[in-house]
Amino acid sequence: MEKQQQQVPELKVYNSMTRQKEVFRSKVAGKVGMYVCGVTAYDFSHIGHARAYVAFDVLFRYLKHLGYEVVYVRNFTDVDDKIIRRANELGEDPLDLSGRFCQEFLDDMSDLQCLPPTHQPRVSDHMEKIKDMIAQIISNGCAYTVDGDVYFSVDSSPNYGRLSGRKPDDNRAGERVAVDSRKQNPADFALWKAAKPGEPSWDSHWGRGRPGWHIECSAMSADYLTCTFDIHGGGQDLIFPHHENEIVQSCAAVPESNVSYWMHNGFVTSNDEKMSKSLGNFFTIREVTKRYHPLALRYFLMGTHYRSPVNYSISQIEIASDALFYVYQTLQDCEDALSQLREGSNKDGTEPKKVRTLPDVEECISKLRNDFETKMTDDLHTPTILNASLQEAYKLMNNYLNQLKKKQQKQQKLSITHSLNELEKPVKEVLNTLGLLSASTYSEVLCQLKEKALLRADLTEDGLLRLIEERAEARRNKEFSRGDEIRHDLTAKGIALMDVGKETVWRPCVPIEKEQQVPPSST
Repeated sequence: MEKQQQQVPELKVYNSMTRQKEVFRSKVAGKVGMYVCGVTAYDFSHIGHARAYVAFDVLFRYLKHLGYEVVYVRNFTDVDDKIIRRANELGEDPLDLSGRFCQEFLDDMSDLQCLPPTHQPRVSDHMEKIKDMIAQIISNGCAYTVDGDVYFSVDSSPNYGRLSGRKPDDNRAGERVAVDSRKQNPADFALWKAAKPGEPSWDSHWGRGRPGWHIECSAMSADYLTCTFDIHGGGQDLIFPHHENEIVQSCAAVPESNVSYWMHNGFVTSNDEKMSKSLGNFFTIREVTKRYHPLALRYFLMGTHYRSPVNYSISQIEIASDALFYVYQTLQDCEDALSQLREGSNKDGTEPKKVRTLPDVEECISKLRNDFETKMTDDLHTPTILNASLQEAYKLMNNYLNQLKKKQQKQQKLSITHSLNELEKPVKEVLNTLGLLSASTYSEVLCQLKEKALLRADLTEDGLLRLIEERAEARRNKEFSRGDEIRHDLTAKGIALMDVGKETVWRPCVPIEKEQQVPPSST
């Protein structure tokens, strides 16, 4: 395994703790332990959550691509103030409510093609581990009890604030905790909360109660990955107070606790404001994927570097959806051409002459593979791969697909076919590693994209076909203005018409308002 790791390209990741890119070195050769903070399950997840879990799914996939054996842990917070409040509003048991939304989240992750983590622990299943860690923190003199509550003493940790860069005077009580005059320091945070009427609670040495938010992740990460592991991830909003508090409480329980790399993804913004439930400016994953293919959302999120903010807008998701259609149409056309040529070759029973890959295809393959490894090992730079490297490959594939439609000598046709086959392989490998290659067939994905486009256009397929026939009839009657009007109306709704010989076909497109459309010379 050590020998295998030496062959792995030098991966660099940005470490939030040191505020710089660092060469990734796992604690155990060839193996990686990674913990990513999961959702608090009280509602449908929004695209800010999608951003985080797509980003770390890309990291998970790429580490596996490099040959690492990865233990990926992503938790569920299923015991929390927000869950209890929501359950009380709905008259539902808090654990039933959280269980339901845990499953909804898993369905969303499956739609977005995020691989299942190795472990997905829930707080409610790990109470003993949590209580044991709290007891150890108290035993080590870093926490105190007040009326059945247990608070961590930040004064016991001189390094408190090193991840966020906050000075002690800047630190306030955790976001999820009201300021309590019983605290020794206003920044002290709850490890255990005394039971209140109507809330779920568990027995403990300090009386019945439930854990505070921060201790959950410290206990579960230590349980599955030990107290020292490689990567801890989450959104930038978790740096303070959540991850800051995790660090000090983990070290208070076990002084040698250590995470090598802290990684954080940027926010999703809406109109340049952070998207969040508290601000009410969020879109759920389910709302987006009802109208757009889930892979279009994944494509959109990966089109910006994971550490940068990404501004969600309808126009941007439309562009991503259009790009995804182009990808799958190219793959479908390539598959069709290759299967037809394979079926038609060697019918006379003779062995084909050896063919070489065309020089420009060889160059494209080499560049794609090199760009992929170079950009991904540079802190997972997916935008360049999606917007440049792969685009060059698609362009070349379509160029040779068009050439195959023209009359070619047999040997030239064989060379093109062989070259397309060779180029398709690394394209699919890259798309698969990025999580953009669906388990469905190309034609199925194209049909799904078309169905979503019709939904957005408020059209049925039959209705669209009637409009296409109406346009054809108008053209036959030389009523070109009516033909133009139908085409422009459909383009404004995200439906593009293309005349191929005597047939008119359609595909989804980015909607273009009529005044922005270039008028055709004759339709």
